[in-house]
Amino acid sequence: MKIMSGGEPTIQMSSISCPVQPRIFAVVAVSVLLVLAAAPALGKDPFLRHTAAVETVRQSGPAVVNITTEQFTSSRNPRSSFSRSPLFDRFFRDFFEPRLTRRAQNLGSGVVIDREGHILTNEHVISGAQRIRVSMADYREFEATVLGADPNNDIAVLKITAEAELPWIEPFTADDIMVGEPVIAIGNPFGLSNTVTTGVISAVNRSLRTQQRTFHGFLQTDASINPGNSGGPLLNARGQLVGINTAVYDGGQGIGFAIPIDVAIRVVNQLIEHGEVAPVWLGMDFQDLDPQLATALGLTDRTRGALVNRVRPDSPAERAGMKRGDVVSHIEQRPVLGARSFFEMLESVTVDQELEADLWRGGKRMQVILRAEPIPSGLVNQLVEELLGLTLEKQGGAFIVRQVRAGSGAQRIGVQEGDFVLGINGRVLDDNQELRRSILELRGRSRALVVVQRGSSRYHITIPLV
Repeated sequence: MKIMSGGEPTIQMSSISCPVQPRIFAVVAVSVLLVLAAAPALGKDPFLRHTAAVETVRQSGPAVVNITTEQFTSSRNPRSSFSRSPLFDRFFRDFFEPRLTRRAQNLGSGVVIDREGHILTNEHVISGAQRIRVSMADYREFEATVLGADPNNDIAVLKITAEAELPWIEPFTADDIMVGEPVIAIGNPFGLSNTVTTGVISAVNRSLRTQQRTFHGFLQTDASINPGNSGGPLLNARGQLVGINTAVYDGGQGIGFAIPIDVAIRVVNQLIEHGEVAPVWLGMDFQDLDPQLATALGLTDRTRGALVNRVRPDSPAERAGMKRGDVVSHIEQRPVLGARSFFEMLESVTVDQELEADLWRGGKRMQVILRAEPIPSGLVNQLVEELLGLTLEKQGGAFIVRQVRAGSGAQRIGVQEGDFVLGINGRVLDDNQELRRSILELRGRSRALVVVQRGSSRYHITIPLV
């Protein structure tokens, strides 16, 4: 190229051939074709407003419902301020003070998961409700019935009946969900119906501790989840149902949690078929793994897990080849932090589900497959005796102590034959079902809070578990 003197600069090309010219021409030609092909789409949506999120909301939004629950309670007016006599106060309260009925309302979300009108939501959304109403995005309203609820997994199933076809979303899977993958939450935060928020999967297999217990295996997302979002769907960019929004982290902004849909659907199937989630067992007893035990077993003092101290005969663990002294480090790729952590994970497991367990044996890594089985009929009474040191018999609305094992924690505390056990760890023992649930929740714990009645007196005692 030369710049010529006198006047405007001009470009003089040499006659040397350029072998890349055909390639450049081909690239330009392909680019032109792509632009021409995209022209109609750009013409319709020049600013690319029609995103995957927009399409997802259009397709899946109608299946998201608002849930309103009502709870009726009775109370009395406050005492009259001019009264100072206890006798007059009692007379006034018993005979003249009218009772008031208070209606407590709670708001939550849910999602229709089949054409039969089954709605998936959180157990805490409908807990204690005496009336449940479901509102659709098209303003239709229905009375809903509860088919089953499981507080251990915070899952509930409702049923509505409609003359016209209902919109619904088929559950997908969260097995292959990726950290960083875009997700969309739809729900009813603070009563603002059909609110849409977007974000990404921030983490998987998160554990979340509440006042009552610890939940495992949550999806964590930064899609805004607020009170009222509970029970609503978490969708991927294709509009597929991958989770159920269930919790927001106290004090955190942009930190929400969802139950993976695979766990939720296993629980739903149990609730629809049986009305509850049948507890399972694997046939192992555990103790926590401390640094000294880890070193003695040939592991590093930072190894985490639960140490198997017994494999019960004719159990899933025995059939899978588990042995005393094994250290279970992961179940389904989720870290086992201790004995209690292991049994908490079992609460989201259903009968016949296969579990992949990673373990240490003799300083070597191993992997086994365990198949969960129903709790044997006699195991509950056996655990009562093993853990509490008591033999109980149902009598009226409670359980009477027929025998106290010598040397047990119950005997050391002073429990006697003839005492009544009314509750364990906050559960009222009014039937065999509650006894079963309370005893199974003791597995992996070091002590139990027990309510005992002797004569007309009631005592809250703490029994060490042995």
